[in-house]
Amino acid sequence: MVPRYSRPDMVAIWEPESKFRIWFEIEAHATDALAELGVVPKEAAKAIWEKGAFEVDRIDAIEAEVKHDVIAFLTNVAEHVGEPARFMHQGMTSSDVLDTCLAVQLARATDILLADIDKLLEVIKRRAFEHKLTPSIGRSHGIHAEPVTFGLKMAEAYAEFSRCRSRLEQARAEVATCAISGAVGTFANIDPRVEEHVAKKLGLAIEPVSTQVIPRDRHAMYFATLGVIASSIERLAVEIRHLQRTEVLEAEEYFSPGQKGSSAMPHKRNPVLTENLTGLARMVRAYVTPALENVALWHERDISHSSVERYVGPDATITLDFALARLTGVIDKLLVYPERMQKNLDRMGGLVHSQRVLLALTQAGVSREDAYRLVQRNAMKVWESDGTLSLMELLKADPDVAAALSAEEIEEKFNLDYHFKHVDTIFDRVFGSH
Repeated sequence: MVPRYSRPDMVAIWEPESKFRIWFEIEAHATDALAELGVVPKEAAKAIWEKGAFEVDRIDAIEAEVKHDVIAFLTNVAEHVGEPARFMHQGMTSSDVLDTCLAVQLARATDILLADIDKLLEVIKRRAFEHKLTPSIGRSHGIHAEPVTFGLKMAEAYAEFSRCRSRLEQARAEVATCAISGAVGTFANIDPRVEEHVAKKLGLAIEPVSTQVIPRDRHAMYFATLGVIASSIERLAVEIRHLQRTEVLEAEEYFSPGQKGSSAMPHKRNPVLTENLTGLARMVRAYVTPALENVALWHERDISHSSVERYVGPDATITLDFALARLTGVIDKLLVYPERMQKNLDRMGGLVHSQRVLLALTQAGVSREDAYRLVQRNAMKVWESDGTLSLMELLKADPDVAAALSAEEIEEKFNLDYHFKHVDTIFDRVFGSH
């Protein structure tokens, strides 16, 4: 975890104090259930809640000797509870505590991430409607293609992050499971009703069948989902980076008063936030492969997954939380330049309307092959002139084109509004009836 890319609410979930608090609740709730079943005295269960406490430093000191974190924790709690502490951890194994705790932490982290996405969606939607009909050039292969609107770019992002949200909800449901099933998962020394009780108290589902650990395919799917969300963040960030290039400059990150863009060049206004988001997305995706490799554990359990999850649990969620918040800020304050968008649209002498002329020629009886040839031979002249020539005027002067289309018909094919007649339809699909 890097403090520079961390936010306090998410960090708090992974602090040792929070982790041990969850451990304590798991043990105390399990002891409550055992007391109700008559396995341990009710007075012991009550004493654990009343006297139970722990100190992170003391746990660390004990672990340094015993080389086992759960035993160190139980020993420290027992120092506070006294004699009734012997009834803690009855029939349980370490993974019951560790895996259930991780499920709680990931569920809580996911709730923050879902709230992050909701804020991002709200901002994207506002910008989409703000620029619903702001003309912009659509590009394929980085080359001018046909007109779009900047609002459509935002609507596309909204739809993508809506899918991200749905996937994250499903990932939360998959990973938020409780296992209190004892050694090798057979419930030999603990009643399944204890697991049901703990799961209910912690807001988790029960794991249908655990070995000695919760199956790691659940976690693999969870971290893969975070990786997909990170890629969606990068996709929007890269779009903004391209739009901010000097030669394009259709949009740019907000540049605050007093901000400096370069230590050497005072004129620079760099897309530093979106470049940062690209880097953070790489880090979140980097945790996906280790999570996938955690699935294949030996027999009923080994701990090869443990060290991995001590990294990927905190780091992936903390980094993604920061990235989502940063992207929300970028979109919220994004500077959009409609005049520059129009200038870029007009830059290539009307080439962006070539398809409409092609289709009009075919409708007028010209074969598709001939129509393509006629439009392309004029379009290449405009291309090679760097847009100083007009495609419309060249087409009107071309006798083969003029034989099929009148000047008025050619001019009509260069109407920009034609390309936006279904924007409302797309917005209805993305945002619902408005």
